[in-house]
Amino acid sequence: MPAPITLQLPERLYQRLVNTAQATQRPLEEVIIHALKVGSPPDWDDVPEEFQANLAALDRLDDAALWAIARSHRSSAEMTRYDELLDRNQEGALSDSEKLELTELRQAADAFMLRKAHTVVLLRWRGHLVPHP
Repeated sequence: MPAPITLQLPERLYQRLVNTAQATQRPLEEVIIHALKVGSPPDWDDVPEEFQANLAALDRLDDAALWAIARSHRSSAEMTRYDELLDRNQEGALSDSEKLELTELRQAADAFMLRKAHTVVLLRWRGHLVPHP
């Protein structure tokens, strides 16, 4: 028999649980019980501030949108260009504009991988079996 309880949650945690309930179309109580059983949703506090808003937005996505992100890949053209610039950088043959391009591609790749990794953790937290790559 369920026992009623009154609980004061920090606003940020409460909002994350509400976002998850809405995104998964599950009752808030069910999401809270799940969180009590397996822990709270994965946090993004320990990632650089520049990525936090992007990761926070993932809480609001439904499972289908999260799966699309988890299965996404960088374009082969971007990866080829990134590899070319890395090779040329090791040779010390990059122009200033190419150095800037390499920095931008590296930052985009970091953001992409962080987003994918957080997405996988969210899917697992929501109870999905996500195979390792």
